[in-house]
Amino acid sequence: MKSRVAVIGAGLAGCEVAWLLGKNGIPLDLFEMKPVKYSPAHKSPYFAELVCSNSLKSINIYHPSFMLKEEMKILGSIVIESAYRNRVLAGESLAVDRDKFSKYITERLRSLKTVNIIHQEVKDIPQNYDFVVIATGPLTSETFSESLGKLLDNNFLYFYDAIAPIIDSDSIDKSKVFFGSRYDRGGDDFLNIPLTKEQYFNFVEALKSAEKVVLRPFEREQYYEGCLPIEVLAQRGELTLAYGPMKPVGFDEKRIGFKPFAVVQLRKEDVEGTAYNIVGFQTKLTIKEQERIFRMLPGLEKAVFLRYGSIHRNTFIDSPKYLLPTLNLKDMPNIYFAGQITGVEGYVESAGCGIMAGIFLLFKIKDIPVDIPDAKTAIGALLSHLKNDTKPFQPSGIHLGLFDKKDMPKNADKKIWIRNKEEESFKNWHQQISKFIIF
Repeated sequence: MKSRVAVIGAGLAGCEVAWLLGKNGIPLDLFEMKPVKYSPAHKSPYFAELVCSNSLKSINIYHPSFMLKEEMKILGSIVIESAYRNRVLAGESLAVDRDKFSKYITERLRSLKTVNIIHQEVKDIPQNYDFVVIATGPLTSETFSESLGKLLDNNFLYFYDAIAPIIDSDSIDKSKVFFGSRYDRGGDDFLNIPLTKEQYFNFVEALKSAEKVVLRPFEREQYYEGCLPIEVLAQRGELTLAYGPMKPVGFDEKRIGFKPFAVVQLRKEDVEGTAYNIVGFQTKLTIKEQERIFRMLPGLEKAVFLRYGSIHRNTFIDSPKYLLPTLNLKDMPNIYFAGQITGVEGYVESAGCGIMAGIFLLFKIKDIPVDIPDAKTAIGALLSHLKNDTKPFQPSGIHLGLFDKKDMPKNADKKIWIRNKEEESFKNWHQQISKFIIF
């Protein structure tokens, strides 16, 4: 008898899907190509290998990552369970012994009789299953990537994606910036930072000499021309930025008080304007250098980074285009996606996305009406990113800008308000779905 479900990939997301379905009595095949074949980045034979950092981010109760972890814990996350069992002290971060962390998850999954583990590379999407969950991660094998390319019109694969930092609005000194759009196109949609000639050239020189994240041996420095890191643009010429993302044209000099040599624009990340993206500032600077150099900009001296810029090799799909809110394909609803391949970024986010893919699939198998968490919850806020049709769609981790804040009073403490609403909303949602799901 065929298995009802195939889960492809035993990374963080795939393990969460298999763990949730297996505990709920759903037979499945979990495919993992290790140790038969390894990607260039993977070394351990265990599941849920942490390739980069060993940190699962903050445990500060007002940090969005902490809220997400707390929700995942209630949802029975095997990743969070292992993280706390295999924790190493690291201040306000949840850091783990990565080998013990992965070994624990591997052993727990092997203990489930409903989970049949198959160690082989999947080269094509399996056809003999009722449902398939694709959780192959950002380093999806070349052969399987080709198969996915055929499914998604060959336009979903990316090698390197640059991401610009996101700044907390409350940390911006509004007395040094002004609202407006170039040529008044769009009203006061942007925050703008005017720079003098001296400020501009000091900024460019800092970029050119800054410390960058070093690519690993298997990575090639290959960028999209339309999404170049700002430090790469700076290397192309001293005035490249002034004629590019920092061009000073289209503004009323009388409003500014002087003729700017360059202007940096910040675009809202949410309707309420609680977070701003630094337009055109995608970067591969180290975190320390991002803080040092971007705080050179007037108004950003005390900037709080909700998300740091980054550039990395990544394989992900255009989720707003291809996926339903329940993480399955619009055209082939028996195929689900989970983890970083959907466009979420980060260990915790990948695992959280896996939990939700498992929940949505379980609803489908049990023929239960789908109950999607709202964006006042952390898990719902994360999922809302996958519905954001802003072009180009880019990966993102959880941050305060994703939460629904439309009812927040103007004088409210943002972090406390979000935290209180998150707990209330998640409790209500969890009470409803726990009637049908074993966590």
